[in-house]
Amino acid sequence: MFVIKIGGSLLFDDKEQINDKLISKYAKTIRNVVNETKKKCAIVVGGGKLARKYITSSRKLGASESYNDIMGIEAAKLNARLLIGALDGIAYPNPPNSFLEFQKLYNLTEKIIVCGGFQPGQSTNAVAASIAELTSAEKLVNLTDVDGVYTEDPDKNPNAKLLEEMPIDDLLELISKHETKAGQYPLFDNTAVQIIQRSKIALQFVNGSNPDNLKKALLGEKIGTLITF
Repeated sequence: MFVIKIGGSLLFDDKEQINDKLISKYAKTIRNVVNETKKKCAIVVGGGKLARKYITSSRKLGASESYNDIMGIEAAKLNARLLIGALDGIAYPNPPNSFLEFQKLYNLTEKIIVCGGFQPGQSTNAVAASIAELTSAEKLVNLTDVDGVYTEDPDKNPNAKLLEEMPIDDLLELISKHETKAGQYPLFDNTAVQIIQRSKIALQFVNGSNPDNLKKALLGEKIGTLITF
């Protein structure tokens, strides 16, 4: 069993249009890996740019952060449905609405379960970590728009170095420095890291702009940043 977390922003191009070609490549890669490994798979898709667009307007209109979280959850479910459609037949047709609903589906079907968000105050990273914990997943692969975890923010310091491995305690310290609110969970978040830490779940951050990187990570190749214990 393995879990894949796909950042919602990866599903959109630079012009904020749905990246049909990349989604199709993801579906093909996931289908191939599942066929090769004969393992179950669950996928969690973030809200990304779509969620942030709605949350920004909702926040300006005076909505509470809990309500804005719901906006993000619905956007993530829409993104999940894009991937479900691309997986055509090998994915369960609807994203579950809660952790308990996922658990029931996981015990009933061999199909890939694609999820969005579940509840306010919980990022899709935390959803992915919880699913990995529940299913005793071999690995959680987190696909982002960067190559992995760096010594510093690479956008601010071009000399920042990519870390091939990072202790879980260092990741928790890094994440704790960032504020989180609806639609904004930089890289990962405290809840997700704590779940990973308590169950010692193998976690790997990989650049998701190339679907081949996902296959490499799932097959155990050295790529991105591996979190160690």
